[in-house]
Amino acid sequence: MTKQLKLGLGLTGVGTSHVAWRRPQANPKASVDIDHYIRQAQRAELAKFDLLFVADGLFINEKSLPHFLNRFEPLTILSALATVTQNIGLVATISTSYSEPYTIARQLASLDHISKGRAGWNVVTSPLEGSALNYGKVHPEHDDRYRIAEEYLEVVKGLWDSWEDDAFVADKEKGIFFDPEKLHMLNHQGEYFSVRGPLNISRSRQGHPVIFQAGTSTVGRNFASTHADCVFTNLVSIENAREYYRDLKELALSSGRDPESLSILPSIQPILGQTQEEANAKFDMIGDLLSPEDTLNYLGRFFDHFDFSQFPLDEPFPEIGAIGSNAFKGGQDRLKKEAKEKGLTLREVALQVTHPRHPFIGTPEKVADEIQKWFVTGAADGFIVGSSEEGAFDEFVDLVIPILQQRGLFRTEYEKDTFRGNLGLHVPQNRHSQVKTV
Repeated sequence: MTKQLKLGLGLTGVGTSHVAWRRPQANPKASVDIDHYIRQAQRAELAKFDLLFVADGLFINEKSLPHFLNRFEPLTILSALATVTQNIGLVATISTSYSEPYTIARQLASLDHISKGRAGWNVVTSPLEGSALNYGKVHPEHDDRYRIAEEYLEVVKGLWDSWEDDAFVADKEKGIFFDPEKLHMLNHQGEYFSVRGPLNISRSRQGHPVIFQAGTSTVGRNFASTHADCVFTNLVSIENAREYYRDLKELALSSGRDPESLSILPSIQPILGQTQEEANAKFDMIGDLLSPEDTLNYLGRFFDHFDFSQFPLDEPFPEIGAIGSNAFKGGQDRLKKEAKEKGLTLREVALQVTHPRHPFIGTPEKVADEIQKWFVTGAADGFIVGSSEEGAFDEFVDLVIPILQQRGLFRTEYEKDTFRGNLGLHVPQNRHSQVKTV
């Protein structure tokens, strides 16, 4: 079968801007409204989307986005959505810096059983220093966070292999509930974790939930190319997206992987109109609601909530040295580089980060053309679709998805009955079964 797009829906409640909740059609309580999430999830499934993606964070302050201030915890909302959907993947963002491997292995395995093989995990290392204040810890340095994540993932995968697939024989006549030879202790003793095991839940249909990652720094890219099944990115320029795509695929190949086993999914927020002018007007209307304070607050988050208001808006982007470098390192480096190369002012950088004029604005045909261009020219294997405002996702499903299907770029029916199956990924064999068959 010809390669097809992979599409996910980013569930963001009141939206990913400071002002989406102010629009007349918006539900200001959407981020904690279960009915809102159910409607979106079922709409995405009817459109044959691959997955629902729930982002997360562990620190807020008074400058945070409205959606960040009041939202569901990912595993909770996805467990609820698992009961009202049948095919769509369910991807939860969970930190390796501020959670315990045994707990997370158990929770994700539970979600995989509840959903009958549709769980995914977006592995994040938590960039914000403030997260440590909520857990009584010292925030690890950037590269240390990835070393922790490496060991964390090793532990979790080991726990998922605690039981071989046919361990629970449930022989009522003989009174044998499980085969002891197919139960395996982990007995992990590492630099950061000591975990005995085994996990107290059987292996799921997927073997392991699907692994997502979003690294953009050098160490983040190495981690993603080695461990991830899918990579989530936030690149507006097709040139930058192609460079990132090429680099990750080459890194995957150099680590002994088939590059096609790694899917790269940029985030997009399509804005549609019957004409280009109408779509542009929608984009501008959202931007007009943003105050300079809104844009500086959002920019500041990427520098560990640094206060940019102390600098003149219309002078060149300030030299701030290494401030916030232990936060979103890859994104920061890119922002600073572009600001310097293009001579951008602080106002321009803040607006570009908060409300970028991306190429997915226009008529349904124009947006479909852009998606196809990114897909066929090596910038993306698919996309995580977000909503700029209430109703935007419904427009995308009604107007753009049929075009993509007519062009043979996107499915009309699910191919398999698990998340891995629909992504074209194999089920990892239990490591202990491998040992026995050698």
